[in-house]
Amino acid sequence: MKIILRLLVTAALVLLIANILSGVHVASFGTAVIVAVVLGLLNLFIKPILVVLTLPVTVITLGLFLLVINAVIILLCTNIVGGFKVDSFWTALLFSVILSVLQSITYKILRDDK
Repeated sequence: MKIILRLLVTAALVLLIANILSGVHVASFGTAVIVAVVLGLLNLFIKPILVVLTLPVTVITLGLFLLVINAVIILLCTNIVGGFKVDSFWTALLFSVILSVLQSITYKILRDDK
């Protein structure tokens, strides 16, 4: 049940951010749910591989390269999910930062309610 709640929260946040940022386009809530699922799968399987492969760069940049990896994951998601489009790398970077911050806040609020 917790996973479904997290997916729905992420989907709602994706829609919210798409309404705020002009470079992010989401067709519907159903598309946002698919985006949430695909982002979860990409973060589960692809992101750890990218982190290990780019470890020297990540160490040199004191971890800031992880933001670039997050933006690449968002851009991969745009190629996989139809109806979801991010216009540029910089928009994807901003989208990933905003999504991460809002997810952290929302999950913290939901966890405290229990």
